Amino acid sequence: MSELSHIDSQGDAKMVDVGEKSDTKRVAVAVGSISMQTKTLNLILSGEHEKGNVLSVARIAGIQAAKNCSQLIPLCHPLMLTSVKVDFSINELDSKITIITECKVKGPTGVEMEALTAASIAGLTIYDMCKAVDKEMIVGPFLLKEKYGGKSGHFVRKGNEGNA
Repeated sequence: MSELSHIDSQGDAKMVDVGEKSDTKRVAVAVGSISMQTKTLNLILSGEHEKGNVLSVARIAGIQAAKNCSQLIPLCHPLMLTSVKVDFSINELDSKITIITECKVKGPTGVEMEALTAASIAGLTIYDMCKAVDKEMIVGPFLLKEKYGGKSGHFVRKGNEGNA
């Protein structure tokens, strides 16, 4: 019925059996962004936000999100992540924070969802901490920038879309 691995021949959702797949090193990089008013970005960068260090909290939230991805997305496998990185690139001219996440695992399935979940939750954490001063922030888009390892090989997003 479908070429989607999470759908069976009757169209029902299923968790993919990865038990026979080889363990390989797998890496995924995701990016996303949050745009805000200049005064909001200045508040974050100055460290004067009354809720504390916004980027530090967002980094921790992103790491926690990657570690808990299988609890959030129904058909994701629980993974023994070997590394989760959450970094930020600041564009003061456009009042925008780009979130860059990288997840690694040695296992039978990829880490794309973990990287995307980490970036998304880091962005939402920034929004949550700053919504009292800027309700017009724009969160997203979030996208897979690169992944390698496993049967499908190496993927790199072409063009500037990878700069969220």
